[in-house]
Amino acid sequence: MTLTEKAIICEMAEALKSKTDLHLGLYHCPEGWFHPLYLQDKANNFTTSKFVEAQITPELYELVNNYKPDIVWSDGEWEAPDTYYGSKEFLAWLYNDSPVKDTVVTNDRWGDGDHCQHGGYWTCHDRYNPEVLQPRKWENSMTIDRKSWEFRRKAVLDDYRTMKEIIAILVETVSVFFYRCGGNLLINVGPTKYGMISPIFEERLRQMGEWLKVNGEAVYASSPLLAQNDTVTPGVW
Repeated sequence: MTLTEKAIICEMAEALKSKTDLHLGLYHCPEGWFHPLYLQDKANNFTTSKFVEAQITPELYELVNNYKPDIVWSDGEWEAPDTYYGSKEFLAWLYNDSPVKDTVVTNDRWGDGDHCQHGGYWTCHDRYNPEVLQPRKWENSMTIDRKSWEFRRKAVLDDYRTMKEIIAILVETVSVFFYRCGGNLLINVGPTKYGMISPIFEERLRQMGEWLKVNGEAVYASSPLLAQNDTVTPGVW
């Protein structure tokens, strides 16, 4: 990150903690893609870890020590095992010795094969909907734009989920399909290169807020069904 980006994150983190009851989550991608050191490690079948030692490990420690996030959301690690990324060592420090050790949570994307196996909660894969009761906390990570996690200038209106569709996904995620802890819904919006949220994303988020003002008690104060039968009243949760 540049010094400007670091300063912006610092200001955001401080504002969230001091002026709101929101929690700060930071996304981190350990994949090097086209970085020369990463390509060298990849050519060595990930038996070397020069890229991790030079960039990934320092980045992760800096993110936690400087910004003290409530969530560390790792992603894009599917080419190499967690032993290459040093994930176990970082997570051991995060949960035992870091400044957020008593409050932080993590997802399950810390190396190839870790999805739906390890982590504070499961994301498994994008738009994950297990459709059966789960023994672990899990998250459905989905997009308002059906085709992308980013801002697309060529997107047309039909590419965006309607509010009715988003609410249906939310209700399905938090109701029948959860066991003990319940499913979380992560709704992605793609900002422009200037960091602006386009009006259609803003509209959907505001509509969700208005819906939750009326129906939030049924989401936040809900409890799980002990039996599941979706065949009797489909579409009713």
